[in-house]
Amino acid sequence: MTKKTVATKKLKPKTSAVKKSKSKSTTALSGTVKRLSAKAGLQHIPWHTVGLEDLNPLLQRQFVVGQEVMLARVLLKKGCIVPEHSHHNEQITYILEGALKFWIDGREIVVHAGEVLTIPPNMPHKAEAVEDTVDLDIFNPPRADWINKTDQYLRKK
Repeated sequence: MTKKTVATKKLKPKTSAVKKSKSKSTTALSGTVKRLSAKAGLQHIPWHTVGLEDLNPLLQRQFVVGQEVMLARVLLKKGCIVPEHSHHNEQITYILEGALKFWIDGREIVVHAGEVLTIPPNMPHKAEAVEDTVDLDIFNPPRADWINKTDQYLRKK
């Protein structure tokens, strides 16, 4: 039996990955989003450490932003309507619990727990929670309107 030796290289952490930015945008996002810096390293983020944002009485969300992608956990009460909108971001929706009815591409599609819907960029869509729902949405690139809180179509009371 031949013994193999594997060379290993220790990687030094990049100091830029641990620096905390005091920029205006980071301050505005405090408690709502965990954002990775341009040269960020691996992060482990429990959902309970990400602020839960109340958008309207039937809609809450949390999100984490990476370098080129955003993951959002969206909580919708039965009857919650996400008005028709479109965005330049590609979207993947995965339903963890409940069900969402989508009006998209001239069709009505009900996405249940354990199912996925992919939405191409710039495709208008609307959704309604047909029961209390927990949804994970992935966006590429990250939704600037969510980060900057300019998503007024979701904030109607």
